[in-house]
Amino acid sequence: MKIAIPKELHPGETRVAASVEVVKKLVGFGFDVTVEKGAGASSAITDTDFKDAGAVIAKDGAETLKDADVVLKIQRPTADELKLMKKGAVVCAHMSALSEKAEVEAMAKSGVTAFAMELMPRISRAQSMDILSSQSNLAGYKAVLDAASEYGSAMPMMMTAAGTIAPAKVFIMGVGVAGLQAIATAKRLGAVVTATDVRPATREQVESLGGKFLTVDEEMEKDAETSGGYAKPMPPEYFEKQKAVVSEHIKKQDIVITTALIPGRTAPILVTKEMVASMKAGSVIVDLAVEAGGNVEGSKLGKVMKSKNGVHIVGHANVPGRLPKDASQLFAKNLLNFLSPHVDKEAKTINFDFDDETVSGTCVCKDGAVVHPMLKGEEA
Repeated sequence: MKIAIPKELHPGETRVAASVEVVKKLVGFGFDVTVEKGAGASSAITDTDFKDAGAVIAKDGAETLKDADVVLKIQRPTADELKLMKKGAVVCAHMSALSEKAEVEAMAKSGVTAFAMELMPRISRAQSMDILSSQSNLAGYKAVLDAASEYGSAMPMMMTAAGTIAPAKVFIMGVGVAGLQAIATAKRLGAVVTATDVRPATREQVESLGGKFLTVDEEMEKDAETSGGYAKPMPPEYFEKQKAVVSEHIKKQDIVITTALIPGRTAPILVTKEMVASMKAGSVIVDLAVEAGGNVEGSKLGKVMKSKNGVHIVGHANVPGRLPKDASQLFAKNLLNFLSPHVDKEAKTINFDFDDETVSGTCVCKDGAVVHPMLKGEEA
């Protein structure tokens, strides 16, 4: 069985879907692993590293993907890559399946079996396979560092002979994996941290990390979480109340980090232009949802903007990819943990159990058809 790891073709993608450790594991299962030349260059993994781990280094994408049984990628395959894959090949990647349904249709027509790793069920057994968690963890950490680099003052309180420097006030909007890591990182840097989320269960998590929770409406927030652990879309009256509470709080903040995402939907606007205008000159906002439309009015994908009143609005694309070495290693381990339970060590092949919810929950197309219920309109 041939497993292929091609170089990523999406603009700005610095990660690779394999690590030295994972390649060794796959070779240990008896698989032939082929890595495209230069695939790990941006992640500080050399061709020699992969070769020493047991992989074959292919000269280009065509040679890498030729006759591959399983293709491991960070981003969904491009149209050109699909043409190079054989019918029936298995592809595992972040597919953006809920927002890019036409791309899923194209994969189905090509005859590949595609697993959208971002749809991994939120169950205990699948935590080690969850690419959203592993990558969001790094994004939350990097967001604080990006904010600190833009912020023209120190983060912790400093007492000097010349006077005392007050600690930075950091406000985290959205307390998922990225938000929690942002809280922890900001606290380690000495900031005073507050956070808010529509899910009341996150209050305890915020407080356990030393942050203060900002409540909007306890009654409306009681039913704000899906069974999968994601935030539900909230009614317009909630956002009006949130706007009032946040508007008063945000004008006193030095750094704001927004992380609110709803799977398959445009990210909700949390910070309006009026809120930005109320903030102090030199304040910083980092919009981690910018690739999904943005939580901040005025944020631009891939840009650091400066408002008329001097607020820096950071909208970096692919924030996990700004830490490519660690991000690649974690992503690769997620993929390995997904594949491992289905490895037939005697036959040296992979036989997916479609009764396993980690398999059925991520498979978006198979045998020429789109099969995932959420893409067929069978589930909301």
